[in-house]
Amino acid sequence: MNPYLIVVLAFILISFSLNLIVERLNLKCIQTSLPKEFRDCYDAEKYKKAQMYLRETTGFSLLTATLTTTVTVIFILLGGFNLCDTAARSFGLGSILTGLIYLGLLLTASGALSLPFSAYATFMIEAKYGFNTTTVKTFFGDILKICLLTVVLGGPLLCLVLWFFEQTGALAWLYCWGALCVFQLFLLFAAPVIIMPLFNKFTPMPEGALKDAISSYARTQQFKIKGVFTMDGSKRSSKSNAFFSGIGRFRRVVLFDTLIEKHSLPELLAIVAHEIGHYKKRHILKHLCMSLTISALMFAILSVFMENPHLFAAFKMQHISIYASLVFFGFLYAPLDMLLSIVGNALSRRNEYEADRFAADTTGMPESMISALKKLSIDNLSNLTPHPLKVMLSYSHPPVLARIQALRQHDRDNQSDPANAACTPTKLFEI
Repeated sequence: MNPYLIVVLAFILISFSLNLIVERLNLKCIQTSLPKEFRDCYDAEKYKKAQMYLRETTGFSLLTATLTTTVTVIFILLGGFNLCDTAARSFGLGSILTGLIYLGLLLTASGALSLPFSAYATFMIEAKYGFNTTTVKTFFGDILKICLLTVVLGGPLLCLVLWFFEQTGALAWLYCWGALCVFQLFLLFAAPVIIMPLFNKFTPMPEGALKDAISSYARTQQFKIKGVFTMDGSKRSSKSNAFFSGIGRFRRVVLFDTLIEKHSLPELLAIVAHEIGHYKKRHILKHLCMSLTISALMFAILSVFMENPHLFAAFKMQHISIYASLVFFGFLYAPLDMLLSIVGNALSRRNEYEADRFAADTTGMPESMISALKKLSIDNLSNLTPHPLKVMLSYSHPPVLARIQALRQHDRDNQSDPANAACTPTKLFEI
């Protein structure tokens, strides 16, 4: 049996089994009694609802993973990749255009497989628990927009990658990495002003106490922003969030309309301060550098396996090509990608703790940050007690109880020794 096929199938099955074990452990961590930290603010019935939501979403994700894994294995064993390649070659076009058709067929097949699951999750599960506000028109409109963006943005980038590997020899991986770097930097500028408005409406925040507080806080932190906006998150879900987008003079603060409705002014300011903390602590830059470094590693390893005949034999391919090499390498790279994601998530969780401390120190209101975290967890029916293995493998943010504990400990340290405070508190109003 082909050793590459053994490796690919082994990791697919190991990954599926690990996911199954982790999710079962995570469900076993469900506590019937409310954690002490939430007893004064979490209704017992709603907490029970959150546990039901976790069980149902977990069960559905496992069903989805089971069917997807089964289809993937069957597709590999029956030579599905070769069938797609034969179809793509039947048009008689050049290698680059054939590669675009080939990857387009695979993406279309993958999208068709995932569509029923996505629709059920949105219109059945999310609706059942009061989250979904997406209409059928919006749902399919989003899919169409994503497909168009994939063609308009992803198509040229893929053409460039294929051309580099065809024309530039041993240094092709380096040129591809350079092209990807330029593309990622372009997205940082384009996303907030071109791409994101295709999906949501961004409205400048009206004059008032909230905008004044955010603007005043940003000035005290010497943080220049293009503007403060609200986003119609309620168009798709009742869940809440906030984020920053863009870099340089294109930076903008964005608050979901659902977030503004459910939080007090001090809580909203604490959330904004947390997001600014990511920039002030250079988390965005560090994440970008790490992402670009990983991309360089990926392309360097890819160049070793490019057009490997044994790898193509594992997928029952009749023809060897650069474009199919990109697809098959993804299966070999998956174990390393998992390890890197574990490291990346650990660094991300550390950054979240640091941004929390920044918000507490610069606003002088740690309790507002804690209150905001509680409300977000309650409103979004978040899992309060995830299993540590689940956190390690897939949590980019620490569990809410861990964040609250860290904030309280940081506040105690500051009270016992004010010199420990990282920044001078900025009191913009009394609470």
